[in-house]
Amino acid sequence: MIKRKLENIVEKKLFSSKAIIILGARQTGKTTLLQKIVSNRKDVLWLNADEPDTIAMFENSSSSRLRAAFAGNKILVIDEAQRISNIGLKLKLITDQIPELQLIATGSSAFELSNKINEPLTGRKWEFKLFPLSFSEMVEHHGFLEENRLLPHRLIYGYYPEVVSNQGNEKMLLKHLSDSYLYKDILMWERIQKPDKLVKLLQALAFQLGSEVSYNNLASLLSMDNQTVEKYVQLLEQTFIIFRLPAFSRNHRKELKRGRKIYFFDNGIRNALLADFNLPELRSDIGALWENFVISERMKYLHYNNLWANSYFWRTKDQQEIDYIEEMDGTLFAYEIKWNPKKKPFLSKGFSKTYPNHRYQIINPENYEQFLLQTES
Repeated sequence: MIKRKLENIVEKKLFSSKAIIILGARQTGKTTLLQKIVSNRKDVLWLNADEPDTIAMFENSSSSRLRAAFAGNKILVIDEAQRISNIGLKLKLITDQIPELQLIATGSSAFELSNKINEPLTGRKWEFKLFPLSFSEMVEHHGFLEENRLLPHRLIYGYYPEVVSNQGNEKMLLKHLSDSYLYKDILMWERIQKPDKLVKLLQALAFQLGSEVSYNNLASLLSMDNQTVEKYVQLLEQTFIIFRLPAFSRNHRKELKRGRKIYFFDNGIRNALLADFNLPELRSDIGALWENFVISERMKYLHYNNLWANSYFWRTKDQQEIDYIEEMDGTLFAYEIKWNPKKKPFLSKGFSKTYPNHRYQIINPENYEQFLLQTES
């Protein structure tokens, strides 16, 4: 069993008079994580909102009825809670009226669960995100030397738990995930009429990995309007398949102010969308894969360690650029992410002049563990 970073974090929040909400893409291990946390307890009621009788339990439910239904239990787990209508109000009712009961809810679609719980549960919840397995979790599992040896494999097949634990079946499992399973919630809740457009958008984003993305160009390429492209991108981000990096700017006249890059939370999903599982040494996109790996792993690290940072990329109209920028505690950290350690990038003079009080580092396969296992090198 690979221990998840959230295990200790969630355990420390138990019985703190607040609901615990765990969000994440499908198949990232939310159910397995909670089963591990409650495995030694006899006083747990586990409800799966995929089951009709669970949904029926919460229809027209009063606090008295729910108290009777949950009697004798100290922990209530509601898995896939987004299936229950008005879920936020139901969770608030339980938290307020049955305070001795520790409520834990999971959801695979942030746009459904978060939007419906934020207002009702204001001040009443701890909310966490569970991502695919992380580099740091795997290092803790079997050591840095082994995980570093597997780096080329991770760049191609990613970190979804089932993929990691089923060597030899990676392509089949990733095909299943990328075909429809990961964005099943979008198709269900948003009633998208043309799911093939969603797939083509994902493929277009996969091709543009590490490059600046234009909604206008995507709309033209896919014969869609700009608003639909932007809506689909937001939905894909809210279901933890992709994430956006905005352009960093302090209104310098040459800086791009409205640009965006889009990355995938998992390299394996990105490669599956393109049906490209070639070895790293045979790929022309290895630089983009490395950049996606490093930045997505950094996002996991920041979240699991509760570090507050603003993340950006930087580019000017004359094509000067910085791959990744973090703004943390008033300090700018600039990073160049390069696959080839022998290739020595130079820091943009424009950036150095405009932002003299920054810290700069090159991230490559010879030093990346410093960036992904600790806050500073």
